[in-house]
Amino acid sequence: MTRHLLVSWDDQTVSAVIEGSGSTGILLAHGAGTDQSHPTMVALREGLATDDNTVMTFNYPYTERGSKRPDRQEKLLACHEAAADRLAEEVGRQFLAGRSMGGRMGTYLVADGYAAAGLVLYAYPLHPPGRPDRLRIEQFGSIDVPMLFFQGTRDTLSRMELFEQHIAPLARAEVEILEGAGHGFRGGGWDATKIIDRYVERTLEWVGRVSSGRTG
Repeated sequence: MTRHLLVSWDDQTVSAVIEGSGSTGILLAHGAGTDQSHPTMVALREGLATDDNTVMTFNYPYTERGSKRPDRQEKLLACHEAAADRLAEEVGRQFLAGRSMGGRMGTYLVADGYAAAGLVLYAYPLHPPGRPDRLRIEQFGSIDVPMLFFQGTRDTLSRMELFEQHIAPLARAEVEILEGAGHGFRGGGWDATKIIDRYVERTLEWVGRVSSGRTG
C-alpha cells in the first residue's frame, strides 16, 4: 500500500511517500541530484517495503520547490528530523537510510543524539568532488549504532584508500563492496537495476539481523 502525505515543521512543508505497513521503519533520504520521485528512489523504496518494513521517502525543501541547489545543512537537517519524527509515529523502531547526501544527513542526526536502530549508507560521500583533503568523518566518533556502508571501488566521492583508512575500521560498521562501481549507478558491469537489487537484498538481510539483535 502506498500513501502520500505531508511532513511539516516550523513554517515548512514537504511531500513524503510511505510504502508498506511493517513494524520496522526505514527512512530513505535522496541524494543531492535526485528527489523522492526519481526511478531509482522509487525502486529502492518499493524493494525495501516488505511485510516487516515500512519505508518512507521525502523531498528536501529545495527539491520540493524544483531547485537543484541543496539547502543549507541546517535546513536539510531540520527537514530530515521532521521526516524521521513522522515515520516514528508509524513504527516500533527506525533505521535512517540514504543515498549520498541523504545518508550523510542521517549520520549527523544520529551523532547529535537522534534515536535510530541503525544507519544504512548508500555511496556515502566521504569527501567533496576533487577534495579528498576535506574528509566528512568527524561525526562518526559520536555514533554508537550499527552502520551498513555500500562502497563502490571507483567512487570519486569516496576514494577507496581513504574509505579503508577512515570508514572500514569503525567498530560498528559493516561494508558491502561494489567492485568497479562509481558514485552513480554504473561502472564495472553495474547498472541501476543490479545495484538496487544488491542494495535491497543486503539491506533487508542486515536490517533483519540488527532488529533481531544478532549483530552489534
